[in-house]
Amino acid sequence: MRALPPAEVLFDGETPPTLLPACDHYAGSEKLMLKSLGLQQQMGPVFDVTLDCEDGAQVGREAEHAELVASLLGSEHDHFGRVGVRIHDFQHAHWRDDVRLILRAAKRAPAYITLPKINSVHDAAEMCAFIDATRREMGIEKPVPVQLLVETHTALARAFDLAALPGVESLSFGLMDFVSAHNGAIPDTAMRSPGQFDHPLVRRAKLEISAACHAHGKVPSHNVSTEVRNMDVVASDASRAANEFGYTRMWSIHPAQIPAIVAAFAPREAEIVTATEILLAAQSAQWGPTRHLDTLHDRASYRYYWSVLRRARSTGRTTPAEAAPLFGDSA
Repeated sequence: MRALPPAEVLFDGETPPTLLPACDHYAGSEKLMLKSLGLQQQMGPVFDVTLDCEDGAQVGREAEHAELVASLLGSEHDHFGRVGVRIHDFQHAHWRDDVRLILRAAKRAPAYITLPKINSVHDAAEMCAFIDATRREMGIEKPVPVQLLVETHTALARAFDLAALPGVESLSFGLMDFVSAHNGAIPDTAMRSPGQFDHPLVRRAKLEISAACHAHGKVPSHNVSTEVRNMDVVASDASRAANEFGYTRMWSIHPAQIPAIVAAFAPREAEIVTATEILLAAQSAQWGPTRHLDTLHDRASYRYYWSVLRRARSTGRTTPAEAAPLFGDSA
């Protein structure tokens, strides 16, 4: 009897939850874009690079900036196809032109398009529909996934509806805009640690976004850490985001932050070994109940340990050679 891989049996025919690289690094200028893409080539596809048309473009030169972004997609600098773009928001006159210019000129479609300042489900759905219609018009075969930036009261109130939209793969939390939207009712200490994790309104927002994503199999992406010197702070922020709030991805605004974020979201070696042992035993038992040491396991726990191995691979961790068949690789 053929040994069935986890992806075939653990999700009852449904698509497994979306898994994205643990770090999303933003770059707005040509110099920083090229530096970021060079670092990605060195480290591998363990982090995404988002080329920023929103904050990166000078006023009046939006088209020129979008063309620059398009020139890098699928170029010799784009080695892994893990480069996305952030376009202008729904209220900005140029967002449709961003989409048209980039999808028309790029040698490879972006890995995703991030939509900032979402204010309603209607706005997000209209932008998603326009992106999909444009990629069809341009003859792009595969849909371009969309990521939404939640940073307003109205977006937070509809987080579950936003996460349910077809084509949306991730919700990101915009901490500083969210705090500012409270007009001084939340102190500025909540824009950094430890306040960002301790203030009740900010905690609530982070938890709501994370819960909405997990309910719909999407990726919750945590806000940036503003610390650019002490990487222990960045690592602590990433660890708290992952372990206390259920985030599986985090933004980066400085290249030095990337290794700290990726490491914080990666499973430990002991977890990887345990997951491999449990899943191999389960596969041998045709995914029936098994016992590992003194603990019983079934498909519920198998799904958890499968997520450990998936995260290990996505963060560049080495998995045991005997785990290869679990991924459909040759032994």
